[in-house]
Amino acid sequence: MSTTLKEMMAAANAAVERIDAERARKLMAEKGALLLDIRDAPEIEKTGRAEGSHNIPRGMLEFRADPDSPYHDPALRRDRPIVLHCASGGRAALAGKVLQEMGFSEVYNLGGLKDWAEGGGAVEEPIDPGM
Repeated sequence: MSTTLKEMMAAANAAVERIDAERARKLMAEKGALLLDIRDAPEIEKTGRAEGSHNIPRGMLEFRADPDSPYHDPALRRDRPIVLHCASGGRAALAGKVLQEMGFSEVYNLGGLKDWAEGGGAVEEPIDPGM
């Protein structure tokens, strides 16, 4: 039986709690949560990034999250809260659900970079391409 994007999004949004920037900052300060930007490099170069965020593109998340993978990223730990964001929150929800399925118990969806910035989070400016 196949599934649709709409069904996948509904399941991800039901499974991964959506939080605001204030709560994200609190989790980072009090529990050492990782603010994880899952956008691709060209997006970050164009729009900047949340100050203090860690980047793993969505397409590499499973490889970076699995400790048995040769591509494992030690910043991703199952005992550490993970606050995900992308451009608008859709990919963050899907990624959060995948992380839960991989054994990460404390996973949150911040939404998009805009949500971080509008909630008072600092943003590092885009890279100047020199043109």
